Amino acid sequence: MTESVPKPVRSSLAPAGLAFLAVTSIGWGFNWPATKFLLSELPPLTLRGGTGVVGAALLALLALLRGQSLRVPRQMWPRLVLAGLLNVTGWMVLMGLALVFLPASETALIAYTMPVWASILSWPVLGERPTPLRALALVLAFVGLFAVMGGNGLAASEEKLPGIIMALAGSFGFAVGTVLAKRWPLRMTPIPAAAWQIGIGCAPVALAGFMLETPHFGTVTPVGWVVLVYSTVVQFCIAYVCWFAALSRLPASIAAIGTMAVPVIGVVASAFALHEPLGPGQIAALILTLAAVALATRG
Repeated sequence: MTESVPKPVRSSLAPAGLAFLAVTSIGWGFNWPATKFLLSELPPLTLRGGTGVVGAALLALLALLRGQSLRVPRQMWPRLVLAGLLNVTGWMVLMGLALVFLPASETALIAYTMPVWASILSWPVLGERPTPLRALALVLAFVGLFAVMGGNGLAASEEKLPGIIMALAGSFGFAVGTVLAKRWPLRMTPIPAAAWQIGIGCAPVALAGFMLETPHFGTVTPVGWVVLVYSTVVQFCIAYVCWFAALSRLPASIAAIGTMAVPVIGVVASAFALHEPLGPGQIAALILTLAAVALATRG
């Protein structure tokens, strides 16, 4: 028997969900320039898969130290595998490869067309009808993104086209995973759920890296090791746990729109860390995107 589509219930937004969403956005925002920098020292599959496997192991250890069981109910396995493939494997591989072809700022911007797909899918799948405020938030957010894209001179050249396609594909896959996570929730505590999803999602990526790439860890610089630790601990052990915790407390459309702050943070951080462009377009995008997030959380 299939589960019925849950009826949308209008209620005040959980403050804890908004706090978890803020931590997620900051952690993922700074990770874009971090990953772009690390790709100059390590190949993409090894980097993305390896950090994910280590992050999943650390999360599993943290769960055990907190007395939380890693046992997965039998009926949850299909949902767990599907979430791992959509939210982790596809995202890690496609975004990692997109960063090879695109600057970190442009990759982040294209990646976070995700709220468009999530908002569209949330209506038929979850019954979350868009409110006027959420619709306005989405419009403001994408005006902000287009401002940044204009400032960076984004052009679908032959050199950039593979990166653009991979970033869009990863974005759509993550949106599908976000909506399905609300449609068929895992019903697990956040830390074990994140550990399993990241482990399941990153293990095949790490295996592919082992078979197809030749990493040279001996040539990684001291700064590279520091950034690698940040990418592993913050991206996986903190941001992903906060994301799943936020998703369990907020409507999927609001959670998705709330992450629109990520590309703005990524653009600003990339400007300072990697000397990527930061001009009037990026500043306008920052204002518009933060306004969009504020409207989304009130809608």
